[in-house]
Amino acid sequence: MSPQSRRKGVEFLRVKEVSQRRGCALLKIGRSSFYYKSHRADDTELIEQLAAIAGKYKRYGSPRAHALLRREGIIVNHKRVERVWKEQGLSLPKRKKRKRCKKKQNIAMCAEYPNHVWTYDFMHDTTHDGRKLKLLTVLDEFTRKSLAVQVERKMPAAEVIATLGQLFAVHGVPRYLRSDNGPEFVAKATGRWLKANDVQTRYIDPGSPWQNAYCESFNDKLRSECLNLEIFYSVKETKILTNQWRLHYNNQRPHSSLGYLTPSEFEENYNAMNAGALPPHPRSLSHFGLPASKVHGGQTGIDITKQGAGLNQSSPFAVQPSATVLGSLSSVALSSGRTDKTYQKPEQKINHNTKNKQTKHRILTL
Repeated sequence: MSPQSRRKGVEFLRVKEVSQRRGCALLKIGRSSFYYKSHRADDTELIEQLAAIAGKYKRYGSPRAHALLRREGIIVNHKRVERVWKEQGLSLPKRKKRKRCKKKQNIAMCAEYPNHVWTYDFMHDTTHDGRKLKLLTVLDEFTRKSLAVQVERKMPAAEVIATLGQLFAVHGVPRYLRSDNGPEFVAKATGRWLKANDVQTRYIDPGSPWQNAYCESFNDKLRSECLNLEIFYSVKETKILTNQWRLHYNNQRPHSSLGYLTPSEFEENYNAMNAGALPPHPRSLSHFGLPASKVHGGQTGIDITKQGAGLNQSSPFAVQPSATVLGSLSSVALSSGRTDKTYQKPEQKINHNTKNKQTKHRILTL
């Protein structure tokens, strides 16, 4: 029970001819707390601001609403925003927790700089007349930036290749491309084209969408904040609305995993901090995509090809530290904190007890 509810309980007991002291003891509330009068500030202006945010962005929660207020120069405590948000009934219904496999899974390779790892996946929706829509989403895992949301009725492997070719021409060629085992992604034509462009593929295990977590998270936001709120009447209208939301996602929507920066701001901060520092050459990367033994732009590389690393060379995954948020703009935030370690063979210990016994045995035999 809240203190306010306890106070009301004491008042109710007093009506029933129970003393105040006895009522406070029964409801376990101090008499000083019973006499306390709230001095809460007027929340009328804050309620109007939060209602405007909730009306414009129907799928936002209180943390992101607080971030938007701070971006507009309104200084308010996040606990106050959360309290008013709940009191006004603006909270979204909680999702039921899904059962997870308790068996430990390999963690997929983490991106360490822009254009290191891209990920792409398909989504499906329908227009007003019930005809199917197929959406191809492409994401940069390091900056969380949405590179494309391509919409068509049908999208075979040739259309996927054409979309990737346009993105390569604009943003550059990534080192790795992560996806599930969809027929368009595992097609021979797609594989040959990616190999010709020196792009390595990373396919997740079948039935393991958590290995492609960044793209699945982006697809969930696209679904809840755009697709579920709109009725599409044509492919052209779908392209316009989804592209507007994609630009909003990249340039205006605060991202919680980036310290409530937008993906564009995160990318600008990273480029400003690493001006003149080039990413490692592909030949200096190991099979898992980590620098072999050199330091690039303040990052310490790890030679995981040594025997002391404890990794299976045949596995396509490696456990690596995730990309650090650049919101604090500190140079320490970009370093993984791990240093090169060389494997040293431990010296063989001498059993002095055995040596003394052998010496005594020799003396006795003499």
